[in-house]
Amino acid sequence: MLFNIFKKSNKKKLNEFLDENKDKVLVLELDKPIDCLCDFTYNFIWQSKFNPETKIKDEITFKTLVEHLKNNGIIYIKGNVGKRFCSSMGVDLKYFGGSGGRIKVGAVIVDGDVDTRFGISMLSGTVYINEKNNIKEPMGNVIEVESDIKGYRKFISITEFVEYRYKEEKVLKPNKFDEKRGVLEINDKIKRDTVGARLNEEKTIIVNGDVDLSTGILMKKGRVVVNGNAGKNTGAVLNGGLVIINGNTNDFTGFEMKDGVIVVDGNAGKYLGAKKKGGVIYAREGKEVPPTKKYNLDKNDMEFLKSLGYSGKFYKFL
Repeated sequence: MLFNIFKKSNKKKLNEFLDENKDKVLVLELDKPIDCLCDFTYNFIWQSKFNPETKIKDEITFKTLVEHLKNNGIIYIKGNVGKRFCSSMGVDLKYFGGSGGRIKVGAVIVDGDVDTRFGISMLSGTVYINEKNNIKEPMGNVIEVESDIKGYRKFISITEFVEYRYKEEKVLKPNKFDEKRGVLEINDKIKRDTVGARLNEEKTIIVNGDVDLSTGILMKKGRVVVNGNAGKNTGAVLNGGLVIINGNTNDFTGFEMKDGVIVVDGNAGKYLGAKKKGGVIYAREGKEVPPTKKYNLDKNDMEFLKSLGYSGKFYKFL
């Protein structure tokens, strides 16, 4: 498989590989940081006038990069990259006529700094970043694993790791994975967006620390537990599974939620359940907006929360 192609490599072998496989490697040299490189959403094109055919340098366009990765190619970037690098990488987006699921994609190698929100909603692929360079937080749905290129850090999708790449990759301490229970525990205190994006297996992701935007976005199965506070859009477009925040969330919790359960052991913020279509939100506090309504708990609700270890005053938002 592509993500094992550099096994036991070193920097010299990497250079040799790039030279010997010119037909598979696309080299992009940047004069300045560019946002949305290798971004499968094309900067949320449905919300902007962004043109995927825009040339980045020479004849290389934003679409060129995405299509190259879809063809299992390798992109080697020399220079600093901007925001939202590798956003939704490996997603067969429904907006463009796809299934909304995972597709196999190639790898990206970066010799440069990486700006915020690298790997938001990333679902597959591999990213190598020179260990001498900086990565700004918040990061996205990515976790560092043991690298097979000397001098480069290796990142993959958190979702992809817990669903099946745990068989081939090893997370770095202080993070740990319990294969028997299917539980990934993230202890590195790196702030992330979109943790557990599109999770579709009965696996558990535990974050011991705060998270930022859109935790559990588009999940269908499994569980994400945050032992800390969360940012806006927690559980956005949730379509199943369980998201637990043992702290407060910012506004728009459960935005466009379709199914599943969100539990907030604190204040769930304003605009709670905006455009909500289904599912249940439990929170100690929160300011809902129509169509979502606030209810007292019934016996079944109390038993459910008790099974999760909660007691005291909660409300149900439907």
